[in-house]
Amino acid sequence: MSAHCMLTGARPGFGNNISHSHRRTSRRFDPNIQTKRYWLPSEGRHVRLKLSAKGIKTVDSIGVEAAVARIRARGVRV
Repeated sequence: MSAHCMLTGARPGFGNNISHSHRRTSRRFDPNIQTKRYWLPSEGRHVRLKLSAKGIKTVDSIGVEAAVARIRARGVRV
């Protein structure tokens, strides 16, 4: 599963692990991606969205119809 949010566009960040001896190794900061299934009343069907935790909270506040409209405006197929 690719680690990016369909709504907010959150993607992995990259950085370094720094050990006690101060050696640096690459690491990756992944967003908290969850797969959620929402009922879309206008189309009479369920949609499955891959959202970050922040994206889930956004859907809860603005509603699933507005969230799907934003996702489609970004050019992502739902």
